Amino acid sequence: MAKREILQYPDERLRTRARPVETIDDRVRELVSDMFETMYDAPGIGLAATQIDVHERIVVMDVSEDGSEPMALINPEIVHRADSREIAEEGCLSIPGYADNVERVDAVRLRALDLDGEPFEVEAEGLMARCIQHELDHLDGRLFIDYLSELKRKRLRRRYEKAARQRAEQTLKTGSV
Repeated sequence: MAKREILQYPDERLRTRARPVETIDDRVRELVSDMFETMYDAPGIGLAATQIDVHERIVVMDVSEDGSEPMALINPEIVHRADSREIAEEGCLSIPGYADNVERVDAVRLRALDLDGEPFEVEAEGLMARCIQHELDHLDGRLFIDYLSELKRKRLRRRYEKAARQRAEQTLKTGSV
């Protein structure tokens, strides 16, 4: 297992649409293992492969309080969305230090493949449903901030672009990579 670097907003690679996984092999299993290590270390409750610059339809998540319910989703798709919606605060490992309220449906049915290539379905509500929607958005090149007002998005982009420039300048000054 190896911890991977998480792409940070406004990195345009976060906007890349992930392609389906063709074969679930040892490479994919190792990637999933790395993704779990990265997610738990961050710490977070979900991570899409897009966030570590791997543009395949793979998500890992664990919404349990004690990190005891890891779930790997290969080629996940939402097959049913509830009619009811709720607003709740979301954050993102790719947008550290920022959270805001986002409206999403409060229950979904998900279909995916497990690490053996076997299909399964999950009925999810509450935090798990929110996490699934958030991570699948990543696979489609969307971020939770895309649901915010244009004014909030512009302010946030300026803030994170400035921080990225400062990090780059600091790297040049110190000579570190």
